[in-house]
Amino acid sequence: MTGVSRDATWRHRPDSPAEGARRSDAANADAVVVEEAVSTAAGFSRTAQETLDDIKTDIGPACTRCKLCTLGRSQIVFGVGNPRARLLFVGEAPGEDEDKKGEPFVGRAGQLLTKIIEAIGMTREQVYIANVIKCRPPNNRNPEPDEVAACEPFLFRQIDVIQPKVIVPLGKFAAQCLLKTVDPITRLRGRQFDYRGTVLIPTFHPAYLLRNPSAKREVWEDMKKVRALLQGDS
Repeated sequence: MTGVSRDATWRHRPDSPAEGARRSDAANADAVVVEEAVSTAAGFSRTAQETLDDIKTDIGPACTRCKLCTLGRSQIVFGVGNPRARLLFVGEAPGEDEDKKGEPFVGRAGQLLTKIIEAIGMTREQVYIANVIKCRPPNNRNPEPDEVAACEPFLFRQIDVIQPKVIVPLGKFAAQCLLKTVDPITRLRGRQFDYRGTVLIPTFHPAYLLRNPSAKREVWEDMKKVRALLQGDS
């Protein structure tokens, strides 16, 4: 938090240089503990050796961290693809088809996403696909704030492990969640954002394209930017 010091010596003038040094050392040690605790609580990558399997194991096959565990979900939908992918797609949450199969984007929207990936000269096996929320909300409603708070740290850890060159949030919810904004997707799509050491380019969700085919042209423009960034890194 900018402007707020955790250092205890900031509020206490030492009686002697020796006392000041002891207090400073103690405060620094406390600060390290605080930072480690905050990092762990947030769910960020705790070791350089963490893998996607570690994160999946941490979530567990029957996660009970939020109320979605009691609202009809069939299974955890973790993510799929290349664990060292240069391109990461992030959706909102699993739908009915995804809940049944345990894999993100396998329904009609997923089939369209596969075509979008192939249009830039890649395959699903070369990219990674995940969601902000790992469990299906009832009736495919939008995830609620407490559900996001419980689940998004695992997505952040996935990003840290994969270390993609480009992240593409699919649709309003994923873009707003990652960017912590309320701006509509029409203002966010196609723009480039620096994000956790990557470039983030939001675009429309494939499900939106199924309802509004004319928006495919805009998505293609967005994906050409993605392709150019990836080719520049090759």
